[in-house]
Amino acid sequence: MSIFKKKENNIPKRRSIKYSQESPSNSNIYKRNRTLTGTTSNHFDSANTKTDLESPRVRAHNLSIRRRKIAGILIIIIISIIPIWILISNFTASVNVTIKDVTTSKIKESTKYKNVIQDYLNINPMSRLLFIVDKSSVSEYVSSKLPEVSKITKINMEGIGKANYEIVMRSPIAGWQINSKQYYVDSKGIPFEQNYFSTPSVQIIDNSGIAPKTGTTAIASNRFLSFVGRVVYLAKSSGYTVIQAALPANTTRELEIRLKEGNYLIKLSIDRPVGEQVEDMVAAVKYFSNRNQTTEYIDVRVSGKAFYK
Repeated sequence: MSIFKKKENNIPKRRSIKYSQESPSNSNIYKRNRTLTGTTSNHFDSANTKTDLESPRVRAHNLSIRRRKIAGILIIIIISIIPIWILISNFTASVNVTIKDVTTSKIKESTKYKNVIQDYLNINPMSRLLFIVDKSSVSEYVSSKLPEVSKITKINMEGIGKANYEIVMRSPIAGWQINSKQYYVDSKGIPFEQNYFSTPSVQIIDNSGIAPKTGTTAIASNRFLSFVGRVVYLAKSSGYTVIQAALPANTTRELEIRLKEGNYLIKLSIDRPVGEQVEDMVAAVKYFSNRNQTTEYIDVRVSGKAFYK
């Protein structure tokens, strides 16, 4: 009977899709009725294609990230360059020397000043940086090696790696010739040999008759020159001009000076403080000047007293 028969399925069979086991070629990826597989790649690289599926919004976001990365790298580079440039522009590799306010037309042996400064920089390598170098320390070192140098007043860079040191030389206030060798002394009582200024008007006359001994000449002359320099300077500061300085006979521990004002002859001792003797000298000269009294000499070698003749 028909009721026991299986009904025929009149519904048409669904369209079946046969998938090839072979990987699809690039030419079949975007054909009609094909499903596009998703990917997390911005450039769809996992689908074996070079096409760009970024939307304008994603593209702008990615470009913004790249710009921030590039800007960050540039900032780091600039920040790193600034301290490096500061170190390079302030580093002293070579030295130039400028001598200030000298009357001689040419500076003798200027190389020796460069060499001494270079020696200091070799001993103190951190001083090669301009913002670290101590001018007073350099001045003391150079003056200890070359006494004619008074101080270093200015240090500035002339170019990359080259620094200029401006040096002030000592100006002589008195001179003394020993064994055919000329010595000078400045207002601070510092003796030196190399003079870049005019010859001082005060020249020490040695009437002692004592020949300097080998090995003691430098010590004796330096101490005596220092004493004379201070006497001349302090006398000038008090309004008196020394026109002559001499060692009296048979001694190297006394000094006789002659003043321009009143032509007074003053006797001093190297063993007594120079400041006290100049004060006593000024007081004695004023005393005799106020009374229009002339003397053969004024002796201030004893503290608090002035002998005269």
